[in-house]
Amino acid sequence: MRTATALSALALASSVVADCNGRAEYCDRRYSQVTFAGSHNSAFVGIGPSDNQLSSVTAQLNQGIRFLTTQTHDKDGVIQMCHTSCALLDAGPLQDYLGTVKTWVDGHPNDVVTLLITNGDAIDINKFGDAFRASGLDSYAFTPSSSLGLDDWPTLGDLISSGNRVIVFMDYNSDTGKVPYILDEFAYYFETPFDPLEDELSGCNIDRPAGVSSDGRLILANHNQNYEIFGIDLPDLVNAGDTNSVDSITAQTNNCRNQHGRVPNVVLLDWVVIGEVMEAQDQLNGV
Repeated sequence: MRTATALSALALASSVVADCNGRAEYCDRRYSQVTFAGSHNSAFVGIGPSDNQLSSVTAQLNQGIRFLTTQTHDKDGVIQMCHTSCALLDAGPLQDYLGTVKTWVDGHPNDVVTLLITNGDAIDINKFGDAFRASGLDSYAFTPSSSLGLDDWPTLGDLISSGNRVIVFMDYNSDTGKVPYILDEFAYYFETPFDPLEDELSGCNIDRPAGVSSDGRLILANHNQNYEIFGIDLPDLVNAGDTNSVDSITAQTNNCRNQHGRVPNVVLLDWVVIGEVMEAQDQLNGV
């Protein structure tokens, strides 16, 4: 009996320490000390010129992706996930997408997931709050008590223990006075130039917000290679294996370390199912 009890205790302890995004090492790391492989335009799935991923959002999460971005636009008063315009590509209502994420989060109680939502149409932030409430995902959303510096973020273990393990950012037109858990991306992050061409892929200059210092900011490195045709930049599926290789990803993150003293918190990628995405994430986190 004593042996069985001891084994049960060991099994429980093992499950606890291994329960932070699948790695024991992450439990004691602040959110700001973890590098996430991110899915650029996670909802745009297919092989068309406006698509950016080959696998569903659920499959991306199952793969190990914990940072998802999606682009939204107003379509007849409904928040839709559209690429540039809903006439070009319409992946459906944001509420349905949030419901998919919520279902996955329900079934994975030891994972922290981040969403970055774009709001180029300046849709009323309260409508986003309505979509989160209708999907139920708001119940998981993390709301900081004040603005957070790099050393102020909770650990992944703390986020998981609190139950507030979905972090939400919005690029423009957020208002934490109205929806406190949708955080202003550029109050916390800087981004490298987006949609980089091959000769720009390894750079780590600050693009947005313009004119700021990297000090105290999380880093989002855009590593989704594009090619240009007739003046239009398109996602480069043909070379995704090279773009998403450890060598290519770390070439950029090493430049970030040299320029800003640390590796990015997010490496944002197209076609996350191709290449060495999770291997690169592990290497950047030293696990």
